Amino acid sequence: MTGAGFVLVEAPATDENACPMHGDLFDSTIPFGEPELMRASSYRRYLEQLGREATLTGASTGLALLSPSLQADLLRFEEGDSGSEAIEVIAACLRHAASLTIHLQCGDRVVPLTVFTRERLVHCPMGLGELVERHLGDVRVMHVEPTPLRPPGDPEQAWVGASHLYHPLTPLLWELAMRGPRGDLLPEISGPAVYRVAPVLETAELPITVVHKAVIERLRLQPASLVEIAGWPELDRERASRLLNGLYLQAGLIVSRSHPDAVRAGWA
Repeated sequence: MTGAGFVLVEAPATDENACPMHGDLFDSTIPFGEPELMRASSYRRYLEQLGREATLTGASTGLALLSPSLQADLLRFEEGDSGSEAIEVIAACLRHAASLTIHLQCGDRVVPLTVFTRERLVHCPMGLGELVERHLGDVRVMHVEPTPLRPPGDPEQAWVGASHLYHPLTPLLWELAMRGPRGDLLPEISGPAVYRVAPVLETAELPITVVHKAVIERLRLQPASLVEIAGWPELDRERASRLLNGLYLQAGLIVSRSHPDAVRAGWA
């Protein structure tokens, strides 16, 4: 993705060596050494060159391989000056049950993160501990494309990556909401509304804090608006927004816009 829109092209090959994970949020891996990831400046030039070639030759891009609804969902994020955010793109993947590779700028490198929504897995050539602890706070989406990769167990074994590069999606979604660049509500759940936690939400795999647990239990019993939640102990508007985003990504949030409190907030 460059400039004002998505440019879908064939992604450059990356070495599937993984670096050691840090912390205990994710399963540890064998220390395979530092990944050989492309520099962000080189990848940006690569996309620009292929974009120019596509314009000159009239070649079609991989955008046509995506469903029209997913195309529209992804492209609408480009209306802002800063482009799309990783959390917005992954939320779109979840809504459409799509598998995509998202090329993230992490410092001066590019990390291709592949999301398999049906299998609830991600493939990443960088250790997720490294990604979360060092880069998640300022990751930028450079490019999005359909992925040629397949999840473990797929019959097309030639397209299945090394097993140590696949990780559970659930904890990464939570960390992205808690630590990622976005500090306000996702557009799908913003506006006049009240929120409840869905009965089906499972928190066993989530690295939740004591505060999060208390808020989740409270929202299981009663609906509340963002303003109300932001006023609860040890919360503010940003922390409340991040928590609601995290619950939404886990399919654990009920959003009501017809509740009397939501209607009153809309009139206000």
